[in-house]
Amino acid sequence: QIDILEDPVIKNVIVLQTVLQEVRHRSAPVYKRIRDVIQNPEKYFYSFTNEHHRETYIEQKRGETSNDRNDRAIRVAVKWYNEHLKNIEDEEKIQVILLTNDRTNKEKALEEGITAYTCEEYIKSLTANPELVDRLACVSDEGKEIEGGKIIFPEHIPLSKLQQGIKSGIYLQGTFRASRENYLEATVWVHGDTEENKEVIVQGLKHLNRAIHEDVVAVELLAKDEWVAPSSVVLQDDGQNEEDIENEEEKENILKTSVNKDMLRPTGRVVGIIKRNWRPYCGMLSKSQIKEARRHLFTPADRRIPRIRIETRQADTLEGQRIIVAIDGWPRNSRYPNGHFVKNLGSAGDKETETEVLLLEHDVPHQAFSQAVLSFLPKMPWSITEEDMKHREDLRHLNVCSVDPPGCTDIDDALHCREIGNGNIEVGVHIADVSHFIRPGNALDEESVKRGTTVYLCEKRIDMVPELLSSNLCSLRSNVDRLAFSCIWEMNHKAEILKTRFTKSVINSKASLTYAEAQMRIDSATMNDDITTSLRGLNKLAKILKKKRINNGALTLASPEVRFHMDSETHDPIDLQTKELKETNSMVEEFMLLANISVAQKIYDEFPEFALLRKHPAPPPSNYDILVKAAKSKAIIPDLLFLLSFQNLEIRTDSAKALAESLDKAESPTFPYLNTLLRILTTRCMMQAVYFCSGMDNDFHHYGLASPIYTHFTSPIRRYADIIVHRLLAVAIGADSTYPELTDKHKLAEMCKNLNYRHKMAQYAQRASVAFHTQLFFKTKGIVNEDAYILFVRKNAIVVLIPKYGLEGTVFFEEKDKPTPKLEYNSEVPSLTVEDTTLYIFDKVKVNIMLDDSNIQHQKMRLVLVEPKV
Repeated sequence: QIDILEDPVIKNVIVLQTVLQEVRHRSAPVYKRIRDVIQNPEKYFYSFTNEHHRETYIEQKRGETSNDRNDRAIRVAVKWYNEHLKNIEDEEKIQVILLTNDRTNKEKALEEGITAYTCEEYIKSLTANPELVDRLACVSDEGKEIEGGKIIFPEHIPLSKLQQGIKSGIYLQGTFRASRENYLEATVWVHGDTEENKEVIVQGLKHLNRAIHEDVVAVELLAKDEWVAPSSVVLQDDGQNEEDIENEEEKENILKTSVNKDMLRPTGRVVGIIKRNWRPYCGMLSKSQIKEARRHLFTPADRRIPRIRIETRQADTLEGQRIIVAIDGWPRNSRYPNGHFVKNLGSAGDKETETEVLLLEHDVPHQAFSQAVLSFLPKMPWSITEEDMKHREDLRHLNVCSVDPPGCTDIDDALHCREIGNGNIEVGVHIADVSHFIRPGNALDEESVKRGTTVYLCEKRIDMVPELLSSNLCSLRSNVDRLAFSCIWEMNHKAEILKTRFTKSVINSKASLTYAEAQMRIDSATMNDDITTSLRGLNKLAKILKKKRINNGALTLASPEVRFHMDSETHDPIDLQTKELKETNSMVEEFMLLANISVAQKIYDEFPEFALLRKHPAPPPSNYDILVKAAKSKAIIPDLLFLLSFQNLEIRTDSAKALAESLDKAESPTFPYLNTLLRILTTRCMMQAVYFCSGMDNDFHHYGLASPIYTHFTSPIRRYADIIVHRLLAVAIGADSTYPELTDKHKLAEMCKNLNYRHKMAQYAQRASVAFHTQLFFKTKGIVNEDAYILFVRKNAIVVLIPKYGLEGTVFFEEKDKPTPKLEYNSEVPSLTVEDTTLYIFDKVKVNIMLDDSNIQHQKMRLVLVEPKV
């Protein structure tokens, strides 16, 4: 009932230590929430250490279960507390009430003269706050079935039996992943798998057996003659009616279309749940058709989550609102799980509300920093002390400057370059010394590692560290003294590194420039000041470094990134432009890459077992099929002009270098955009880059950068991985001391797992933010007609890219209530023939773009093919 306890109405509560220990044992997220409530001074919640108090401590009796012993301990503590408060003056008499949902405990308490209620009885007695009733969790031990419903699902096998079954190999344990496209299908990713059973398909309602996306489940493989193939059908659950199980069976038959034998995959059924990984879900209420009904269905925004049945008296006010609902349980005779209303976020489609939904759905921690966290920030006014200077070099005399995008306030890095006496060049990369302010293990550190990364949405930044650090004390702004961690090279004019050294330092940046300003200085015929000379030197070296990297086989990949121009008053997007990159972007990037590689080598040499590194695995060859086929299909188009320009179009994928070279050659005078398309497609073939601990892995290679070792050092304000790397480097050069967690490879590996997850979620949240702003942009535009290129062909659709808006979308050829055209799909030469028109990958087409807002929860861009006319 944590949602009830968090409500402002509930105050003056004592939580016993016995209870806290049990909560901690059962659920880490709920334990954290109850600790937060106890720490909130406005709630008057207290924890009482009854297990360590002489008059409330009790021993377990012979033959008493630990559960019974704990219940008795709770009753003893309540009685003691009642006695304890008797001594208060009469007019202040306080009555102690025991709230328990344990039936036997409540009965025994009443026998012993204690006032006791179930949570539900108590909440329903608070007649001044009827809205609280909606937030009650249905307390069902699977047993609280819905009245008279017939059993739909097989029983779940109890945990102890599941564990035996997994040990003996009868069952497999894995993570349940529901499909977005098809609610009657899911896959289970088997843990600690052998290669052949990595993924098990689960199809059909009974086989899915009430598992929910991200649950850890036990599956039993079906006999080989019952195996199925992943269906390519798109099925959304739009049923309102619970009793409509027959209809479901019809739908399940659609899935079992005839397929050739090679397509069949290991198939299984869920027999039990090992761990529920439920979270609060955002979505909208689908109001019941029945008048005055209290029971309604809730439709989550995430299509992988089933609908949830909730009871509420405020359905009328909640219609059209985004709300949060928590799941309580899923009885065997209910088509959907039961849950309860948690809170209202605001109107659907409203920008604030949708941003909140987006952050919640991608699990981005975004609440304001707590007092506990803020208490570890330096007191203002802050200045550098003599103590700070003990292990630092004073580099304030150098002509350091920073180059960033316009409007950037969290400046992580700055550069300098100067000729030194022996004819060589000294180049320095100076990175904000965030680890000076964030010390291991305090609340500020714990909050930063939990967030893992700063998340950049279209018009909002969710900081990893509080603003005082991110935009002020750690930001390397111009003309102020700042603490830095510097990586300094001595190079010759061929950009070969002769010496590298690392030092903690103090710098004073002489200029904060944007990429465009830096470019202007480099190109200017009249400017010859120190900063400009420094920039020219950096730019010259960067070009040589880049050339070397590319000769080694590093990839340059294109992504159609879009930036919105916001209206300064309404903050609505008014115009979009595709990002154009200047030489100076590349200049900064080259030195950041070089610093990251130098630091990676240093911390690995010093700590071979626990360096935090970043790797980018080479994709398996099959990932490139689509790319090779796309290039081939373009090379055989029977059109003379094309034949001339595509003769040498062959994409080689046997090594990163071969790939990079064949991408460079794939130019066409008649089709200038071809090269960009090939690069965008290549990006899609890549694996994700990940953080890992050097002692737990032996493949360090970074495929995209063609570097044998790599890490992240240059952005500690916005990435937690860099803070750990700073700490390792500081220990390596004797500038700071170590601590136990830093040299524990298992803890580091766990941390990397969280950082990789936060990183991925931040990327998805950023994409979702762009998608939402794109919808806002087209809301006011009406129908727009634009050029597009085909990226993929599917069985019943094509996926196109619209360069002007950096927008990707799907053109469907089957529409509800319209006759379906004749479709022929050829997977070898990826092409789709619609009636008599054949569409190939990379074809240029024209499409109409409009916003389809018929479904308020899932508004989407609708694309219609205009040319060629089908």
